[in-house]
Amino acid sequence: RLVRAGRNVVAVRVFDAIGGGGFAGPAVEMRLSAEGPSDSIPLDGPWVYKPERVAPAREVDYSNHPGPRPGPESHYNPFVLYNAMIAPLTPFHVRGAIWYQGESNAGRAYQYRALFPAMIRDWRARWGVGDFPFYFVQLANWRARKSEPEESDWAELREAQTLTMRSLPRTGMAVSIDIGEADDIHPRNKRDVGLRLARWALADTYKQKIEISGPLYDSHAVEGDRVRLRFTRARGLKTSDGRAPAGFAVAGADRKFVWAEARVEGDSVVVWNKSVPRPVAVRYAWADNPAVNLYNSDDLPASPFRTDDWPGVTAGRN
Repeated sequence: RLVRAGRNVVAVRVFDAIGGGGFAGPAVEMRLSAEGPSDSIPLDGPWVYKPERVAPAREVDYSNHPGPRPGPESHYNPFVLYNAMIAPLTPFHVRGAIWYQGESNAGRAYQYRALFPAMIRDWRARWGVGDFPFYFVQLANWRARKSEPEESDWAELREAQTLTMRSLPRTGMAVSIDIGEADDIHPRNKRDVGLRLARWALADTYKQKIEISGPLYDSHAVEGDRVRLRFTRARGLKTSDGRAPAGFAVAGADRKFVWAEARVEGDSVVVWNKSVPRPVAVRYAWADNPAVNLYNSDDLPASPFRTDDWPGVTAGRN
């Protein structure tokens, strides 16, 4: 009843508490259509916009928008989510759990090394049915891609997740480093996430013979001016585009990482950079949104890793 024949103006008010505003997602999905069979109208392309209000975090008026409210009922407070959503379920039987979280803890990745496995152990204890399967999703790629190697709190959180998988029985991790979106912290491709989680359930819970993961870092050896990296889950190690492996960086004793050349050799990868004659450390996909193309024959992506802090120091840095 608001749309009239001829030219119409569509206005959208967006409230964004943590991101950059605007629309996220594929342009093809930006369409307007009427009820019933009709031709849809594309809405992608440039829009006119202006900030209506920019409120610093400390001055936000919580009565005027749906942002997180402070106080004992806020889901950002300890215990609230558990008491409201988990504790009421513990009297019921559970076969397993899947978990997709970690973004809010990225600034405290070393704490997550202890916090995440402690939560899994607590859930298992409270249900009282033993070490039920707990499968989780490693953080997907996000944010703008950087031109040079640098530190990444998201990479550190992914490392904490990988350490959890290695330290606790009956846990599994679905790697999603290749199916995220730079502009959307909640990427739309949940199908591949579900399929990769399902592999863990089919193999671990239902005992089917199926590959559960992409290549996982196992060990490395310095060979002159090069480093050889060995992996598990690396049958048919390859790149998805037929090019040289991307996303590797190497450093000498000065810990200044530079992009590395790389080559697949069997179930290992050899990396080097002529400017680093005595390499001591290698990183792969160590970024918020890295360029990656290393897979196994089941088309499952390699998990990010670093050799310079593995299996890692104890919690305490943040």
